[in-house]
Amino acid sequence: MSQTASKALIVPDANRWKALVFIALAQLMVVLDSTIVNVALPSAQTDLGISDGSRQWVVTAYALAFGGLLIFGGRIADLWGRKRAFVVGLGGFAVASALGGAAVNEATMFGARALQGVFGALLAPAALSLLAVMFTDAKERAKAFGIYTGISGGGAAVGFILGGVLTEYLDWRWTFFVNIPFALVAAAGAYFVIREPEGGRNRSPLDIPGVILSTLGLVALVYGFTRAESDGWGDPTTVGLFVASALLLAVFVLAEAKSKAPLLPLRVLTERNRGGAYLSLGLAITGMFGTFLFLTYYLQVVKGCSPISTGFAFLPLVLGMTTGASQIGARLVTRLAPRLVMGPALLVAALGLFLLTRLEMGSSYASLVLPGMLLLGLGIGTATMPAMSLSAQGAAPGDAGVASAMVNTSQQVGGAIGTALLNTIAASATASYLTDHTARAAAGRQQLVRMQAMVHGYTDAIWFAVGILVLAAVVAVTFVNVGRPGAATAGSGESVTDEPAPPLIAH
Repeated sequence: MSQTASKALIVPDANRWKALVFIALAQLMVVLDSTIVNVALPSAQTDLGISDGSRQWVVTAYALAFGGLLIFGGRIADLWGRKRAFVVGLGGFAVASALGGAAVNEATMFGARALQGVFGALLAPAALSLLAVMFTDAKERAKAFGIYTGISGGGAAVGFILGGVLTEYLDWRWTFFVNIPFALVAAAGAYFVIREPEGGRNRSPLDIPGVILSTLGLVALVYGFTRAESDGWGDPTTVGLFVASALLLAVFVLAEAKSKAPLLPLRVLTERNRGGAYLSLGLAITGMFGTFLFLTYYLQVVKGCSPISTGFAFLPLVLGMTTGASQIGARLVTRLAPRLVMGPALLVAALGLFLLTRLEMGSSYASLVLPGMLLLGLGIGTATMPAMSLSAQGAAPGDAGVASAMVNTSQQVGGAIGTALLNTIAASATASYLTDHTARAAAGRQQLVRMQAMVHGYTDAIWFAVGILVLAAVVAVTFVNVGRPGAATAGSGESVTDEPAPPLIAH
């Protein structure tokens, strides 16, 4: 590629900050949707006559479609162009949300949620890769990724508040309808504002075997963890899903190594810094998501908070993540090597969880829950910002979509693992506590013992989450060896710059 063409690739886009507004709006919509529907689920279940055995599919249908199609969605963004994939994803998500809000039975609801997952899998990697190719200056990229990360982290908690307000004061259907104006504004803004850099598409033929293998493998993996949470790890179907997932993903890796136009080029995974970012971020989400669930139940069941009050109780976590990503992480990552930001930040998050291991029935929100949430949010937000930035840094423009998809995949799989694994640990600890204490409890204290057992289970599981976050910090410090922008990579004589790699040459 000529020097002139190379320079053309790194000329900052004049509309990049306007584009960030619409990209951030779309990301907020997707993240809100992950929790806002959970709050509305009991009301929707009653109205639509969904059985207790089937209600999990309101959540599972979305998770399977979204998690299973992320890599495919990332490659489609590389093939079509990120702007086109972004706008189509938003339009499809709006249509799916309208169908969900207008659902008249469980089949319509499950179908709408699956359709939301399909278009979410197209939208999410397109949004992240647009940031990667539009923001080429190190300081500007850090600020943009900080804003994006803050929204990603805080939006889920805000969903509890908005979901509670809409369900209580309007109707559960508005938890779906609220997505429509978000999507339409973001799509219209993106269409007129975003100008994707030239030369960034990967026009290689679509790897159909790779699409089939990766989709089936990821669907089996996510569904396996969903089954493990509800039916146990020893359930034959659960075990079969994990075995099938391992085989399908192993064959997928072998096929990608031999393919001339792979769906997921292995160079995206094997580059040390990106691989370390994916793994540490996945582990961090594993620890955080399980704890997120326990705190929700602790506040509502043990402390008797309403859904709206619970949403507001999570605001310190939102504040911590937003501040950590947009202020602390965005400032430090331009001055320090990413691992020197990620490692200590994840240890701060682990410290926040350590405080939450002290939870008891009578614990004060102000003196224990609030500081624990704040430290957890600050740590995760600060660490996630450089991890997301690293995910596409140095990737060829033609790989930006699939590299960004791997960030979402690591988060999706991490969330599924965290929810299933930590919930299983909590349930086991609760059952053990009940066995040891119920027989000795007086007749009038049975309910108190059950509550104590529940809290004991939560704290036991949170101890495991502490260990997972410490492991995430070790992975970040060990694997991520890129230096600060403009400095030499640790252990090598190569200079690390923010100039994008040349575009892929189509096969």
